[in-house]
Amino acid sequence: MANLNAQQNSNDFWKNVRFGGGVGLNFGDGFFSATIAPSGIYEFNNTFVLGVGLNATFNNQKNVSKSTILGGSIIALVNVIQEIQLSTEFEQLNVDRNFNANLNIADDNYWVPALFLGIGYRSGNVTFGVRYDVLYDDEQSIYLDPWMPFVRFFF
Repeated sequence: MANLNAQQNSNDFWKNVRFGGGVGLNFGDGFFSATIAPSGIYEFNNTFVLGVGLNATFNNQKNVSKSTILGGSIIALVNVIQEIQLSTEFEQLNVDRNFNANLNIADDNYWVPALFLGIGYRSGNVTFGVRYDVLYDDEQSIYLDPWMPFVRFFF
């Protein structure tokens, strides 16, 4: 009987797990960037969700620099009502930048944190919204601006 209860609890756990994430590809004249960012969440109930994510990004600007960005995040989602979702996400990324030797800029490697507070409109498995990085540092952030729109999918 104990084994049956353990199996039932395990099945109940996976019924509340959702997977999602993002994939990005950006290219232009002498520039290439690719990102993969898988994530998983656990729905405790219809209101509260907690999850984790990974981030891997590679950038190459011809004759200027190459960078590799790796890290992870923890996210909490609160569905105020079915259509409105609040989010808090802490992200920690390691940035490794290598500059072209002709530029006389020192290579660097550093950690950069981000703490996003967001709000979105939710419809089924998709949420559209905006988030703000309260720890934004214009000299070290990998993002151009502390305000960012987002689209979030979980299946």
